[in-house]
Amino acid sequence: MSTFQRARSEDQREARREAILQTAASMLAEMPVSAVSLNELSRRVGLAKSNVLRYFDSREAVLLDLLIQLAEEFFTQIGKQLLGVVDADASVRARVGSVAAALATEISARPLLCELLSVQAGVLEHNVTAETVMKYKRNGYESLAQFTAALRQVLPELSEEGAAEATRTITVFAGALWTHAHPPQAVQDAYAADPSLIFLPSGFAASLERTASIVLMGLLAD
Repeated sequence: MSTFQRARSEDQREARREAILQTAASMLAEMPVSAVSLNELSRRVGLAKSNVLRYFDSREAVLLDLLIQLAEEFFTQIGKQLLGVVDADASVRARVGSVAAALATEISARPLLCELLSVQAGVLEHNVTAETVMKYKRNGYESLAQFTAALRQVLPELSEEGAAEATRTITVFAGALWTHAHPPQAVQDAYAADPSLIFLPSGFAASLERTASIVLMGLLAD
């Protein structure tokens, strides 16, 4: 457990905020979102709960801020990656396939991002202030816009509106598919007893890759 002196400067306050976020990330490596409590987060970071609440509205606000960071990193990385892996001279279908494969591979390597996306609307956007939501949405839309621009570079056949819709839709599907690919223990036990019940037999990455391909081809045909 870390201990802190009173944060007096902006740099010190930012360091404390970052410590809270990193502690939350380490907890999520050990437990599901539902098990992360503000009391335990406060204990691990070495602050009273009231002090944590000086920096964040609530547990959900902490996790939303963490989601902002992870999403920014992901969209920046995948945007750069697409420019290197997509052959500009290939057919539209081949380029869509390259985009979908890169997206699925890159996001599959980020389980914490997927976990937070899967509970964004149903959990994280509750018990927070409008100010927190506005900060989250604005930062999120900025990251989405950067990726949308990169997507249009490799798929110029997409309109600006189509590329933006593709980005939003694929992001939503990533969270939904992650939930079904990582069910609770009782569901895992049922699947083990009867594999015919498995909802996503091809797994998360393959399902997301196919979904992304379908979304992109559908918008290109629209």
